[in-house]
Formats: sequence, structure tokens, C-alpha cells
Amino acid sequence: MRHPLLELTRARLLEFVREPAALFWVFGFPVLLTIALGLAFRSRVPDEPQVAVVAGLAHEVAALKAAGGLGVRALAPDEAARALRTGEVALVVARAEGDRVTVRFDPTRPESGTARLAVERALERAAGAAPRVTLVDEHVDERGGRYVDFLVPGLIGLNIMGSSLWGIGYAVVSTRSRRLLKRFAATPMRRAHYLLSFILSRLVFLAAEVALVLGFAALAFDLEVRSGVLPVALVSLLGALSFAGISLLISARTDSVEVANGLMNAVTMPMWLLSGTFFSYAKFPEPLQPLIQALPLTALNDALRALVNEGAPLASQAAPLAVLAAWGVVTFVIALRTFRWQ
Repeated sequence: MRHPLLELTRARLLEFVREPAALFWVFGFPVLLTIALGLAFRSRVPDEPQVAVVAGLAHEVAALKAAGGLGVRALAPDEAARALRTGEVALVVARAEGDRVTVRFDPTRPESGTARLAVERALERAAGAAPRVTLVDEHVDERGGRYVDFLVPGLIGLNIMGSSLWGIGYAVVSTRSRRLLKRFAATPMRRAHYLLSFILSRLVFLAAEVALVLGFAALAFDLEVRSGVLPVALVSLLGALSFAGISLLISARTDSVEVANGLMNAVTMPMWLLSGTFFSYAKFPEPLQPLIQALPLTALNDALRALVNEGAPLASQAAPLAVLAAWGVVTFVIALRTFRWQ
């Protein structure tokens, strides 16, 4: 007679091996993700630092473009300030007076130091035998333009996505795996009421989640919510509803926690990488931009940053809000039609 511990361990292993989907998500998906990331971040020449030059400084634009090694964009002053604030560029060449050139950047961003050195080298090379070019640094440290101001709305979006997906999907799949949904099916309860109850329960915690991050950032980093609390709350609510619909779609027919774990990783990982939580998604190739902007986390991050950092009116965020609403409505309707009790 074998030891009970050995028999129980063997039974758990057989349960797992006999679930093909679980095998794929535990072993196959990480390998595929490793291949994709390896191709994306393989050894190659570093990306060119992106620099904005205020319109009118034609000589500086020509000098920087001729030097090579820099991505140069001539922008109006307001556009250049916004590009720096959102992380699309690492440095702005703001003014040129004789041999003094004023550059504006956030010293807390590592790429800004690299861009400054490249700009200085390019301008000195263009000057030739003329007097040495002197860069005058203007550090961006006002509220709304710092890296921490860029980061906090992205962290809020990431938290909303995680709590909505994992909080709802895991609960539904766990209930189905324990054969409890069959008992609910025997009651007069409607399917829509059951699914909506998960969404409403998560919304109860939404206010605390968002308030905690914003409150800490305001106290620790002097973050200012420029558009007011109500627009941020409405956008966060729509974001939570959007991800709740996605979570219900994932869990509509899944009966294994392992499979649910793999599906949720497959949904969240691309958005972790692409949606501009920690750095601007403008760094990705141009052909990927429409796909990135269609992701719900990208839309949520863009809307939150516009409200928190720029004080934009809620009506100006119609495009990202439409993306969030479309994801939420479509996925919830599909989940409602395909939901399986057992």
C-alpha cells in the first residue's frame, strides 16, 4: 500500500496533466511570450532620443537633423510642452539667443540626460569655429509636467484593470469549479442579475482604490487633480465597467482556475507592455499605434492623464471614453449570451 501523501500528490498531478488548456497556459504561453519579448527587445542599436524644437528655431532644427542620432520634431510651444509632459520627447529646445541655447527637460528621466548630451554635441559640431555653444538648463518641476505626474494616472489605470479582471473573473470561475453555479441555476435568479452583482460589488471598492492612490500622491508628491475629482471619478467608473465586462467574458465558460489565470495573463500582459503605463506608447512603431490606442487600458490612461495633468474638460475625452464604452458593452453582451452555469 502506497503512502497517502504520494497518492494524493499523484492525483493532483494527473488532474493537471489531463487539462490541456492548463498545460498550454502554464507552459506554452510563457514560452511564446518570451519569444515575443526577445524579438522586441533583442540586442540592437538604442532608440534615438526624441527632441522637440520650438517652431522658429530653423538653424537649431537643421543642426540637430544634420548631426544624426536624434529624432527631431519642430513644434509650437504648447505642443512641445505637452509632448515633454506626456513623455513623447525627452527634451525641448526652447530658445536660442546668440551662443546660449535654452533646453527644457525633466532631470528625473534618464533619457533626458542622454538627449541633453546629444543636443549639446550636435550644436557644437554645427557651430564649428564659432564661439562655444552654452546650454542653459530649465528643469521641469512644476506640477503636471513631472514624471511622477505622468506615472500616477497610469498606476490608477493599472490598478483598475487588475482589480476588475482578477476580482471578478476568479470569483466566477472558482464558484463554477466548486459546482455552486448549478445550485444558483435552480433558483428564479436571472443570469444578468448574477453577472451584474459581481460588477456592482467591485464598484463599491473603486472609490477607495482611486482615492488611496490620488490621496497618497497628493500628500507625498504634491500631485494636483486639475480637472476636479468628479470627472476623474466618472472616467474611473467607466474604466472599471469596461474591464468588468472583459473579466466576465473570460469567465463565462471557463471552469478551471488555471485556465482563467492563463487567459487573464494573456489579456493583461499586452496592455502592461503597450498601453503607456510607465512610459509613452509613442515609442512604439507607427504601424502599432492604431492597435495600441484601441486597447482599453490605453484609453483609460490617456483620459486620466488629460484630466489630472492638463485639466482637460471631460467632453474633450470623447474618443477614449467611446473606446472604453465599446469594450464594456460588447464584452458584457457576449458574456451574457455565452455564460455557462456548469
